[in-house]
Amino acid sequence: MLFEAQLDLHVRARYPLLLLATSEEQRALAHIQRVAQAGPHPREVLVWDIAEGFRPGHTAKGDPLAALAQVRESPAARRWVFVLLDFHRYWEQPQVARTLRNLAETLRAERKTIVFISPGARVPAELQEDLTVLDFPLPDRAEIAREIDQLVPAAHHQLTAPARETLIQACRGLGLQRIRQVLAKAIAADGRLDERDIDLVLEEKKQIIRQTEVLEFFPAHESVADIGGLNNLKAWLNLRADTFNEAARRYGLPNPRGLLLVGIQGTGKSLCAKAIAQLWRLPLLRLDVGRLMGNLVGESEARAREMIRLAEAMAPAVLWMDEIDKAFAGAGHGDAGTSARVLGTLITWMQEKTAPVFVVATANQVDQLPPELLRKGRFDEIFFIGLPSDDERREIFDVHLRRVRPHARRQFDLERLVAVSGGFSGAEIAQAITEAMFGAYAQQREFETNDIVTVLRESVPLSRTAQEQIDTLKHWANSGRARLASQEMPRVRKLKPHASDTEDE
Repeated sequence: MLFEAQLDLHVRARYPLLLLATSEEQRALAHIQRVAQAGPHPREVLVWDIAEGFRPGHTAKGDPLAALAQVRESPAARRWVFVLLDFHRYWEQPQVARTLRNLAETLRAERKTIVFISPGARVPAELQEDLTVLDFPLPDRAEIAREIDQLVPAAHHQLTAPARETLIQACRGLGLQRIRQVLAKAIAADGRLDERDIDLVLEEKKQIIRQTEVLEFFPAHESVADIGGLNNLKAWLNLRADTFNEAARRYGLPNPRGLLLVGIQGTGKSLCAKAIAQLWRLPLLRLDVGRLMGNLVGESEARAREMIRLAEAMAPAVLWMDEIDKAFAGAGHGDAGTSARVLGTLITWMQEKTAPVFVVATANQVDQLPPELLRKGRFDEIFFIGLPSDDERREIFDVHLRRVRPHARRQFDLERLVAVSGGFSGAEIAQAITEAMFGAYAQQREFETNDIVTVLRESVPLSRTAQEQIDTLKHWANSGRARLASQEMPRVRKLKPHASDTEDE
């Protein structure tokens, strides 16, 4: 296993202090034991925690300094691996941190290594030169398959081969203990394991997301049919609808990586993120980038790494990063470089990730985005979503009217609505329909085309108040830096009103 080879190399190279950031203590200990016993010169493993001390014997119980003293005084002629659990609670103390730094020099000269196992630990600045963090991976496919077979032998489950593969994929990203718990729950419910229990695994993943502060599990009910226009984007998405599976991997296709959707507010970028998850039948995770930023040194980077771990735990999934231009505008200026480091962590992951996490990022002001985010390899494609054309506005009106008046939609004059709505975004059209309904409801009557027209003519669309921003975005898109989500780029202009509209626009 790659992790065990990495750990063995660090131990043989006499790295004094190693950190495994994981909550899977027993699984990590099993890997450490295998590494310690491998090779021609086995090492002795001693495990310490504050409640039990070193086992066996319970020495240095309740005293972290006594534990470090026992490490220092252990016979230098023998090979040791000391595993200290939850020690991150104590190394912030000045005396403990100083003792560790002094001890590191001794360990380098002897065949001793300290391995800390702690969930999400932050390394103090004074220990960063001596302590090395190793990535402890989540269970791979082989481990999960082995665990399922041990818990439920093949003769006792009712899983077809494809369903078993789907169950294994659903378990990816969970620790072995959680896998054991959720499978035991499934078996306890009806005495067997079948395809219906895959939903239990997915619900367990949702529980993990709910416990975090940076990711939100977002139910995706909107479909591609709820999007008016954007035919180029829809065609791109449909081509990749069934590629998050082993058949696509065997064919040689990589996992789709992600999209950057650029456009002014209200043009449907967020709706597209939801529709992608629904079209591809994948869970949708929403990242509030602002929540990544913490107050303590190193906290923001730790949150970014935790977000990545959780996103990969839900894979295959869609990760929605909304309005990243606001989060990373001027990254690194005025915050001691924190936003630049968080951005660097995200970009590196986006470039190198192998987990099937499809990133959908949205931005309103592309000139505020760091250039490194726009380079090839971060996203599969960048799409510009402009203001809707006449045909697209017709579709948008039709979508919203069918939603609120499914049996009376034909009573509305779509051509007239299209004629008076030039320059309106999809969100502004939806709001105009809602305002028209409020007005008609107050008069205790059904709303009609004239009500919507009145609201549209009294409203000032964003295309008029943000004309410069729109022109900048159009120029950027037309320069070849992005694909157009629509088949045509409409001009923002006043269209000639319907003959029945006698007032001046």
